[in-house]
Amino acid sequence: MKIYAMSDIHGCIHSFLEALQLVDLSGDNQLVLCGDYIHGGQDDYLVLDLIKDLEMKHGSDKVIVLAGNHEDMACDGRWPIGASRYSRFSLNHDNDDKYILWMQRLRRYYVVNNTIFVHAGVDEEAGDWWEWGTDDFTFTEKYPAETGKFYMNIVAGHVGTAEISGDPHYHDIYFDGESHYYIDGTVLESGMIPVIQLDTETDKFYRMTETGRKPILSYDAEN
Repeated sequence: MKIYAMSDIHGCIHSFLEALQLVDLSGDNQLVLCGDYIHGGQDDYLVLDLIKDLEMKHGSDKVIVLAGNHEDMACDGRWPIGASRYSRFSLNHDNDDKYILWMQRLRRYYVVNNTIFVHAGVDEEAGDWWEWGTDDFTFTEKYPAETGKFYMNIVAGHVGTAEISGDPHYHDIYFDGESHYYIDGTVLESGMIPVIQLDTETDKFYRMTETGRKPILSYDAEN
């Protein structure tokens, strides 16, 4: 089985559509969306509608939609759906309630074998009790990004890989060489939504490109 994941779409429908071209949902394959679908681009509602359509078409066990901190902010009124990155004021959309209800039901994390998919991270100090030891805030708003050895792999977004790597021009998948794969390509600056693939048969991760999948080495090894 192949599991594809992407994160931090931020209302950028065209970048999202391009990323989806790299995803194969045939057979048992799955797509995990790791949060932050809104705020920043101009197409929050188009992105949300497309995600909801994918979820309905393929089922919520095949298209797994996780919550991000921007969904949390929309749900509690801190940042309305459709507001720009420069202003948190948005005209009320007629159907906002249906989107909010849908967001409130989103999962916080998804586990496959020894990999955790999550928006921001987990409480790693809790060890193998992380499911009980991690609060909702940490799942979606953990900061800064944690690196180093954990007993499971973690695939997360939330913090741009340019920030994690220390290279303002780097917007690709960041692997720390241990347990963490970060996939937020800062789409509002780069126009890129990186797509990672987990091959469950080999337990290996790949970077998806237009020319096929490429093995992921640690950032230090690649750069």
